[in-house]
Order: sequence, then structure tokens, then C-alpha cells
Amino acid sequence: MTEITHDQARTIIDATLAKGAAMGLKPLSVIVLDAGGHPKAFARADGASPGRFAIAQGKAYGAVMLGMAGQAQMARAEAQAYFMSAVNGVFGGQVVPVPGGLLVRADGVVIGAVGVTGDTSDNDAEAGMAGIAAAGLDGEA
Repeated sequence: MTEITHDQARTIIDATLAKGAAMGLKPLSVIVLDAGGHPKAFARADGASPGRFAIAQGKAYGAVMLGMAGQAQMARAEAQAYFMSAVNGVFGGQVVPVPGGLLVRADGVVIGAVGVTGDTSDNDAEAGMAGIAAAGLDGEA
């Protein structure tokens, strides 16, 4: 498999939203990007604020463009703030370096990323990982 399919993207979103509801989280927004950083699918749960699209996109975009999931990006930002500042300059301010930006792999190859936002970043990541697993893919938080 060389790319994430639309059906897989929809499964990831539906399962992520379902996991968020089961966990009692605030309304989530979820985006799935392909390996080039282009949107495959997006959904915003009822009650989620409209600005969440940009946050979800920024979490996923940073993950796929850097090949580094949100937890690793946050650690890097804490250790070397200048690095993440430079990265955000290169990518036009589109990177949100916190948990909830998840890499998606198939057979060890990055095929996309998922961005989840709406609750705490750690809860966002947990819900997103459940969505990735539901699609039969491997995720990295």
C-alpha cells in the first residue's frame, strides 16, 4: 500500500469521533492527510468550534512534513524552541507541535497523518490512535 485511501480516511475519522464520544471528550475535529500533506477527509463533531480545522490540520501537517509525531515534536520544541520556530517559518506557520498529530504507516512506510483536536492533546492522541487502528493501519503518537 502506497497511499491512504478515502475509505481508510473515513474509517479513521468515524472511529476517532466514536472513541472520543465513548471517552466523554469534548467535541473533536479530525483531519486525515496523505503523505504529501494534502487533506483526504475532515470532520468536525457537532459542537466543535469552527477554528478547530486549522489546529487539526497543523497537528497533522507537522507530523507528516517532519516525519515526527506530535509527542516527539513537543519534546523537540521544549528542548530546542529555536528549531520548531525555524520549522514553522519554513512551513508558513502551519505546524502545531503537540500531541494529537499522528503519523500513519503501512508496512513501515508513512502514508499520511491524522490531526485530532478538541480535548486535551493527550486525549486527542488516544482517540486518534483508536481511529488509525480501526482502519487496520499503524499509528505513532
